[in-house]
Amino acid sequence: MENILDSAWLGLTVAVQGQNLLMAFVGVLVGTLIGVLPGIGPLATMAMLLPISFYVPAEAAIIMLAGIYYGAQYGGSTTAILVNMPGEASAAVTCIDGYQMARKGRGGAALAVAAIGSFIGASTGILVIMLFAIPLSSLALAFTPADYFSLMFFGLIGSTLLARGSLLKALGMILVGILIGSIGTDASSGTQRFTWGVLELYEGLDITPIAVGIFGIAEVIRNLATHSLGVGAQVEKVTSLMPTRAEMRDAFPAMLRGSAIGSVLGVLPGGGALLSSFASYTVEKKLARKPDEFGHGAIQGVAGPETANNAGAQTSFIPMLTLGIPSNAIMAILIGALMIQGVVPGPQVMTERPGLVWGLIMSMWIGNIMLVIINLPLVGLWVSLLRVPYRILFPCIVLFSAIGVYSINNSTFDLYAAAFLGLLGYVFVKLDCEPTPLILGLILGPAMEENFGRAMQLSRGDPSTFFTHPISLGFLIASALMVAMIALPFMRKSRETVFVED
Repeated sequence: MENILDSAWLGLTVAVQGQNLLMAFVGVLVGTLIGVLPGIGPLATMAMLLPISFYVPAEAAIIMLAGIYYGAQYGGSTTAILVNMPGEASAAVTCIDGYQMARKGRGGAALAVAAIGSFIGASTGILVIMLFAIPLSSLALAFTPADYFSLMFFGLIGSTLLARGSLLKALGMILVGILIGSIGTDASSGTQRFTWGVLELYEGLDITPIAVGIFGIAEVIRNLATHSLGVGAQVEKVTSLMPTRAEMRDAFPAMLRGSAIGSVLGVLPGGGALLSSFASYTVEKKLARKPDEFGHGAIQGVAGPETANNAGAQTSFIPMLTLGIPSNAIMAILIGALMIQGVVPGPQVMTERPGLVWGLIMSMWIGNIMLVIINLPLVGLWVSLLRVPYRILFPCIVLFSAIGVYSINNSTFDLYAAAFLGLLGYVFVKLDCEPTPLILGLILGPAMEENFGRAMQLSRGDPSTFFTHPISLGFLIASALMVAMIALPFMRKSRETVFVED
């Protein structure tokens, strides 16, 4: 406990520095904004703002990008409740009862309960990070290359949990990501792979044009194809923001359960905010005294999921901070930001750059306090922004994306790559291929290859090394069990119906 307190104090001294406070505020404000505006999302926004991390210290960059992520969890509930349109995918389940409350004139109470639950869930998640960060990083230092390979393999298999529809498509997207990650010069042999004589590909594709194209540009194209360009949203009127005693009495137990569900599911590969919110809603409906109220304005249907998605958003940082393994695409983007700064994610970061890790953790406390302060008073502003037609928004999104991609290497090739990958990302959407596993394959693929090579060298070419190390064998068995579970017909059917399009 003394080590945790000392580390927390070190992190607080980093988090309260002027630049870091400013970046935390910018991050949560932008996160709330893009959470409110449907059709953008934190993943695309973080990909577009990734170039900024090149021009600020690593601590400021990671604090800002993290603020965008957990800030979007707050903002996503606003559109879900007032417009019946989730600004963020994890808020999709909030639409079910939140919008019905708004139609009954209780939209303000739903927004207040969502904000309170979000803070409770986020606080619980941060406490979990503080308690488990040091023990997990100490354990990870004992990992062998074979253990790391199997852990990364488990993470890739786990990412298919978030992929809608076909398991084969999800696995195919992982392979596409690994293939893209293998472009460039092979570190062990010095040979060129998939470069086709193009000089710009000799060092591989940068993560920025890939992320901006696959998630940012592709999302713009999808919105242009499906949404009306000249019409803003029709918003339910907000009156009082004060929930009644009866509403809080029903909501508080749901918040406690949501905190526990989100804290656990956020750590799992493929977990995070989305899985946590759906799981919480299912639990609340099963435990409710009057389950028939769900779908007609049950306050538990807002409190539980909103608490769970914020707890899951926070604890999804644990694998990234302690093991260097992204549990979802958001964490993959954050790892990319660290790599731009020359920081190699993993357990060594906890000992070599404790100010970076604990500065991020303590900035989450500050950022969540900022979110509570700015969210409810600014509901009127967010409602006004919802009425802005998309024909005004999308040129700005494309412009900022292009500026960000070009500014990294001053390369027009990166712009062409982002444009091409944007079209490719839209093709993936039309083919119902979830792009999330692709970005995880892109990040983990090269690291898996490196650890596979090291493990084979240490074992003198004996592949049984992956089965003789207990930790490695455990992860491989867990991966096989996960594939078997996902492949079961009833599991596939459940995933196709639960993870609805946002």
